[in-house]
This record gives sequence, structure tokens and C-alpha cells, in this order.
Amino acid sequence: MPIYDVTGIGNAIVDVLAPCDEQFLTDYKIEKGAMTLIDENRAQELYKAMKNVTEVSGGSCANTMAGLASFGGKGAYIGVVAADQLGDIFDHDMSALGLTYNTSRYLGSKETARCYVFITPDGERSMNTFLGACTELAVEHVDHILISNSAVTHMEGYLFDKDPAKEAYFLAGKIAHEAEREISLALSDSFCVERHRKDFQELVKGSVDILFGNERELQALYETDSVDEAMRIAGQTCKIVVSTRGADGVAIIFNGEEIFVPAPKVDRLVDSTGAGDQLAAGFLYGYTHGMSPEASGLLGVKAAAEVITHIGPRPLMQYKDFLQE
Repeated sequence: MPIYDVTGIGNAIVDVLAPCDEQFLTDYKIEKGAMTLIDENRAQELYKAMKNVTEVSGGSCANTMAGLASFGGKGAYIGVVAADQLGDIFDHDMSALGLTYNTSRYLGSKETARCYVFITPDGERSMNTFLGACTELAVEHVDHILISNSAVTHMEGYLFDKDPAKEAYFLAGKIAHEAEREISLALSDSFCVERHRKDFQELVKGSVDILFGNERELQALYETDSVDEAMRIAGQTCKIVVSTRGADGVAIIFNGEEIFVPAPKVDRLVDSTGAGDQLAAGFLYGYTHGMSPEASGLLGVKAAAEVITHIGPRPLMQYKDFLQE
């Protein structure tokens, strides 16, 4: 029996969130709804312009692990932070959630990564990310023991922008499958998929058992205008494909069977940051606890519906309450 439900591998980032209007995005040339990589000078410029800032430990996969812990799942995390104050905050936050986090600190000149998230009145988030130390993740950080003792190892697509991280992902897949465990991947961003399409296709085909992606990400992966066609192609090699459909819910392919789970109604959308991360958390918790794909999807959409009602990508309630429902 595995010791952990899920081990996550991703960009260890501190999120800096702030509301803004459409004009702000135009004035600062921020691409709406996308994740854009920025340098240190751009990071300082944007930070000075932000108002009503909220700072929380984040990173897509780390947010998923926080959601898993909120369900009561047992998890671990692999991600690199610097030996600085933000790194201390990230370390403390992960440990406080009950997650195992033992990745060695980066001791070079780069600072802990941060993501500036601009939230428009429609709830859409536009992200500008200074990657800093998290880009140092490489094969030496891949913990064989954690992965071999986890039912699922979940990886985020954002980290795939750097070659050492790509090597780490392929190694994680090899370790997991040799131990008869499974690999889960969240595509994360359509622009990232387009930058590394061939490598993503290779990873998905050879290593991924559970694939998460929204419509744009899946279409970008297989260069098709049809999300159904993209899911069909992915389903030929992946055991499970989960396509997030926003307010409509989630479409799932499980061993060739198509399942649709509608999303619960939300009175007010405040911030869509973390919706996909928490959907993955709910689904992976259900899946690693023997629930059906439909029940797992239901946990996912409930978690996603909760996180979009407030600022920030992590739960403000105990997701384990959904299990009693």
C-alpha cells in the first residue's frame, strides 16, 4: 500500500494577488488570462503598481496539494525555494498543511519565485511570473522514495518551460511506473503547451495516466479546434482525461467511457485563480480513495466552486465537509 495519496512536483512560488480593471492590463501591457514569464526588473515594476495586495504561498501544484490536504488526504511536495524569507514562508505554509516537504534549498543568487496575479472584475486572472529559484528543480530533486510510495505523482505544466525540469518529469514517470504507481499531469497553460508541444506530447504518451486540461490547453496539445477530438486522442494513451469546462463543469474520459459532471451554481465569481488546481485536488483525492470518476469529478467541481468565491487559490474551508455531503 502507498504511504501517500499524492506527491506533487511543481514551481514553488509565492502568489501576490491584487484586483485591477481592464485599463490597468492595457496600460501595463499584461496579456489577459495568460501566464507570462517576466524578469526581475519587470517584477519590480509591476509590484510597485499593485494595490490592495494579498500574499500567499502558491504555485499550481502546491495549491492542488493544499486542496488535497483540506480533503484529509496525505500528500508530499517537491519544489525548490531559495534560502530567503519567502522561502521560509513557503516551507512553513506547506508543513502547516501537514504535507511532507523536504526539498533542499537553493543557495545561489536567485530569490524565491513569485507570481503576480491581476484579477479583473469578471474574475479572470492574468499572471506574470518571476520564476527565480524554482527553475533550479532538476533530476537530483526527484525523490525516488516519495514517488515510489505515492499512489499518484501529480505534475504541473508550468514547470515544463526549463529543460532540467523536463528531465525530472520523465524520470518521475519512470520511477512511478516501475513502482506500479501512476502519473498525473495538469497542462496548466495553453501558451506553455504551444511552446513545448512536442515534448508535452511525448510526456503524455509515454508517462501520463491522468491528464488535466481546459479546452484551450487540450486543443493546443493536439493542434485541433475540437476539444472532443483532443480528448479522444489523449484517451488513446491516458487512462483518464479530465477536461475542465468552467461554469459548465467537467468532462471526463475514463477507459474510453465519457462522463460529464455539471458544476454547482456560484452566486458570485470573485477570483478564478486556483479553480483548476482545486478541481484536480478533489478529483485526485476521490480517485486515490477508490471513488468512481463521476464521484471524484463531483468533489473536484465542488472544490473549484468554493475557491472562486474568494481571493486566493487555496480553500478557506475544510473540503472534507464535502465528503459528508
